Amino acid sequence: MAGNRKTSLIALGGNLPVEADAPQATLSKALAALQSDDVVLRCISRFFQTPCFPAGAGPDYVNAAVAVETSLSAHALLARLHEIEAQFARVREQRWGMRTLDLDLIDHGGAVLPDADGFARWQGLPLETQMRQAPGQLILPHPRIQDRAFVLVPLCDIAPRWRHPVLQKTAAGLLAELPPEDVAEVTPLLVA
Repeated sequence: MAGNRKTSLIALGGNLPVEADAPQATLSKALAALQSDDVVLRCISRFFQTPCFPAGAGPDYVNAAVAVETSLSAHALLARLHEIEAQFARVREQRWGMRTLDLDLIDHGGAVLPDADGFARWQGLPLETQMRQAPGQLILPHPRIQDRAFVLVPLCDIAPRWRHPVLQKTAAGLLAELPPEDVAEVTPLLVA
């Protein structure tokens, strides 16, 4: 991997088994599938357990975050993430529904895509609209980072000083702004 490499941050999650594999095994296998000549894993967070949203809607999630170094463009990396999700039986039937594997591109070298206005439009959507609409294009940084303890807690495990390229706050600063009860729900997964 030479030349134009970028650091990208990816959030991982899942709450449904794939065949006999529990979600944490699926996440581990997805990380192995991600590693390639053009995507090098640099840092992996601990795995965390997070209650399903809304409460009682399904099994708890397992969440993690990873920093990679890549020569892929943001769009090519997203396509790779979608290919890996498909390998692990990801079906996109319900927005924010239960899933075997979710790989979200959080940041790609600080890029703001499609542009500042496009990012602002998606970041400012009311919750009800977010639950119904999915963007038809790549939005970076991920427009919901600042709202999600299940992303920020693992992200702070590996990159607490990462600076949001639009909000100009660190991951640790964004996490500190969330309600303490939301943060407390994201707990390290105990490995037997």
